[in-house]
Amino acid sequence: MKQVTATGQTVDEAVESALAQLNTTKDRTEINVIDEGKKGLFGLFGTRPAVVKVTVKIDAIEEAVKYLKSVGEQLGAPIDVDVKKDGKHVHFTLSGEKIALLIGKRGQTLNSLQYLTQLVMNRYSEQFSIVLLDAEDYRKRRNETLIQLAERLAQKAIRTGKSVSLEPMPSYERKVIHTALMSNNKIKTYSDGTEPHRHIVITPSK
Repeated sequence: MKQVTATGQTVDEAVESALAQLNTTKDRTEINVIDEGKKGLFGLFGTRPAVVKVTVKIDAIEEAVKYLKSVGEQLGAPIDVDVKKDGKHVHFTLSGEKIALLIGKRGQTLNSLQYLTQLVMNRYSEQFSIVLLDAEDYRKRRNETLIQLAERLAQKAIRTGKSVSLEPMPSYERKVIHTALMSNNKIKTYSDGTEPHRHIVITPSK
């Protein structure tokens, strides 16, 4: 957090001085007037300068983008980041020549990055934000794969009469499975285990 304490003959002058030192604009800062100052007799005797403390407001989305780009650089995979905000949901779409490095096997790198980016966002944000990270429509393709997997394993559970356990998945992927099988009254689904090993179990209805 950048902040400076500045003085001037008036509050406005002190603020201008602080903004110049911080190289920023008034709308990106919080201003705290410590002393409004005092004009002395004939402007000479008993004069007291105005004192202000100016703090730069940190933009949580900017910090998140900066974090994602630094990870891309460290992996040798420079990226561009497109951001869309929808209420408390913030969607980051990554693109770049070596984007596969940031997706990883079964999206594991992307999932980890999503979790860490959410931590960065909420460190600087006044409101809790939910971060969604995507790259090359991976989420859409993954959802389609999960739905096909869910339907296939549901049929297996019905055919064998035994419960089927899926691999551990993040909560939003488990939700895709639950939703996909919700209308199938021949089976039931529930989550079991503790994070990060929490997984879905598909079991035949009795």
